[in-house]
Amino acid sequence: MADIKDLLQSADWKTEKHVPVIEGPDKINKGQMLQIEVSVGKQIAHPNTTEHHIKSIEIYFLATGEKFPYQVARFEFNTHGESIQGPNTSTVFSEPKISTYLKTDKSGSIMAIAYCNIHGIWKSEKEIKVG
Repeated sequence: MADIKDLLQSADWKTEKHVPVIEGPDKINKGQMLQIEVSVGKQIAHPNTTEHHIKSIEIYFLATGEKFPYQVARFEFNTHGESIQGPNTSTVFSEPKISTYLKTDKSGSIMAIAYCNIHGIWKSEKEIKVG
């Protein structure tokens, strides 16, 4: 039986279109709201078709010294050009790009996980310092 951690793929987002890109400040002050933006396909566009698309992005925060992460948000992308006429016949397409906010008094790591319906689960991390 596979272990979930063995299924998480990672790479440099500049050379791999499936890796979620986390954007936000490296340091915030205590009590400051942290804006987090996550996208897939920043450097190399990810296909956004009925047959091949990003289905979801999840964001977690693991505070330094804690054992388990907090799930900050989960976003689902449910429109990929499909319609009753068939694949890629609609003009409506979701884009795998999100923005959310988090407030914390602890430093830690933002983790993003993206799910591609063909190529599986991809992850990335970004350290955040709280001063």
